[in-house]
Amino acid sequence: MATGFISLLFSLLSLLFFGISSFAKPIPSFPSSIIQAEKISLSTPNELYHEKFFTQVLDHYTFRPQSYKTFQQRYLINDKYWGGAEKNAPIFLYTGNEGDIEWFAQNTGFIFDIAPHFKPLLVFIEHRFYGKSMPFGGNKEVAYSNSSTLGYLTSTQALADYATLIIDLKKNLSATDSPVVVFGGSYGGMLAAWFRLKYPHVAIGALASSSPILNFENITSPYSFNNIITQDFRGESENCYKVIKRSWQEIEDTASQPGGLEILRSSFRICRNSMSASSLQSWLYTALVYTAMTDYPTPSNFLNPMPAYPVKEMCKAIDDPKTGNKTFAKLYGAASVYYNYSGNATCFNHDDDSDPHGLGGWSWQACTEMILPTSGNNKDSIFPASEWNYDDRASFCKAYFGVEPRPNWITAEFGGHDIKRVLKRFGSNIIFFNGLRDPWSGGGVLENISSSIVAIIAKQGAHHVDLRFATSEDPKWLQDVRKREVSIIAKWLSEYYDDLDPAY
Repeated sequence: MATGFISLLFSLLSLLFFGISSFAKPIPSFPSSIIQAEKISLSTPNELYHEKFFTQVLDHYTFRPQSYKTFQQRYLINDKYWGGAEKNAPIFLYTGNEGDIEWFAQNTGFIFDIAPHFKPLLVFIEHRFYGKSMPFGGNKEVAYSNSSTLGYLTSTQALADYATLIIDLKKNLSATDSPVVVFGGSYGGMLAAWFRLKYPHVAIGALASSSPILNFENITSPYSFNNIITQDFRGESENCYKVIKRSWQEIEDTASQPGGLEILRSSFRICRNSMSASSLQSWLYTALVYTAMTDYPTPSNFLNPMPAYPVKEMCKAIDDPKTGNKTFAKLYGAASVYYNYSGNATCFNHDDDSDPHGLGGWSWQACTEMILPTSGNNKDSIFPASEWNYDDRASFCKAYFGVEPRPNWITAEFGGHDIKRVLKRFGSNIIFFNGLRDPWSGGGVLENISSSIVAIIAKQGAHHVDLRFATSEDPKWLQDVRKREVSIIAKWLSEYYDDLDPAY
C-alpha cells in the first residue's frame, strides 16, 4: 500500500483452511499478520505524522441507546506541507485498511512524495476495530468477543467514521472549503472508491489502487485470482511452473510414507512442532500468492524482505541446475525468497499465529460482507484443480461466529454489476490503478468508465505498487503511472478551485 492488499496467512481467518482438491489452503486476504512494516529512516519518530484521537460514535445508522456509545478513533496527521486553511489548501485523506494505521502510513510513500507539490494536510484514519481504534472501552477482547460486538465492524460504518471525522476536523481547522482527495490501496482502495461514491460532498476525488471492487459473486470469475498467479510464474519459466504444479502431489505422497513427515520437515527446515502435509502446502501457497501480489520492480519489505522481481527470483531458485531433480530442494529455495531472503531464519514455525499488526478482525469481515471468491483452479492452474464453494465458507462462518455471510450485500450497497453503464451516469473523479501481475487485478476496474473515472493499467505492475515510496531505481513505466496520477489529481483540484472562485 503502499497497501494491500493486501490482507495475512496466520491471522485468525487465514488459519481456517478449506479443502481444495487434495490439500487445504487459506482464504486469501489482503495483508499478512506475519509481515513487518517497511523500514523507513526517520530522523525523529514523528517525522511522518503525529498521532491523534477522535471521539467516534459506535453506530451511525440506528438510534438505539447502544448506538450512542463512543470510542476513541485514532488518526495520524502531518501538517508539514499544508498551505493552510486561509488558502483553502487541500486535504489528502487515506482511508485506513484492516490493520494498524501506522503500518499503512509507513508504506504509502506516494502521498508524502507528492505533498511538496500540492501542499496538502495529510490525514490517515484508522479503521474501526483495528489498531488502537477499538470500541467497547478500547478492550479488544470485549470488542472481538461475539457477533453482537463485532456486528459494528462493517465497511459502511467505517466510511461513515471517515466522513464524520474529516468533516469535524475541517470545521475545527476553519478549513471547510479545503478540498478532500481520498487515497487507498487494496481494501483501503475499495473504501476510497466507495467513499467518493457515497460521500461526494466530502471528497472531490479518489485514487483507488489495486481495489478489487468487482471481485464478488456473479461478476468476477473465482478462477481469475489463481489464473493470474499461474501466469506470473509460467511467464517466467515453464519448468518453474511445472515443478510447482507437480509438487503438491509429491508432498502428499511423501507424507503418506513411513517417516515421510520427517523427510518434509528436514527438506523445508520446519521447526520441531506440529507438522502435516496440509500445513506445509498452505505455507508454500502463501509464499506463492504474496510473492505474486508484491512482485515489485525494486527491493521491498512490505510483507517480508524481498528482492526486486521476487517471482523471477523464485523461478531462478527452482531452475537452479545445482538442485538437479530434487523437487523439495527447489521449492525450499523458492520459498526462502519470500520467507528468508535476509537469511536470518534457522527454521520455520507453521504454528505461529502472532498478529503484530492487529489484522484479526478481517476474519469477521470475510464472514459477513467481504465474500471475495478466489479459490477456483482449472486444470492448467499452478495449484490443484478445485472449485469455489460458497457453502464451505458459510458453514465455517456459521460454526465460528454464528452468522450467515451476505455475499450479495456489497454489490447491493455499493454497486458493481454493469459498473461502466451505472457509474457513467452519476460517478466522477476516480482513478483505478491496477498492476496486471497482481492476482487481485482480475476483480479491478480495467477500463475507463468515463473521462473522469479512469483506469490506469500497468502490465508489469503488482499490488498497489504506485503507492510505494518512489526510488531512483523505479522503472519508467512506474514513473509514468505516478506522473499521470499527479496530473489527474491536479486537474480535479484546479476544477474545484475554479468552481469555488472563478478568479482563483
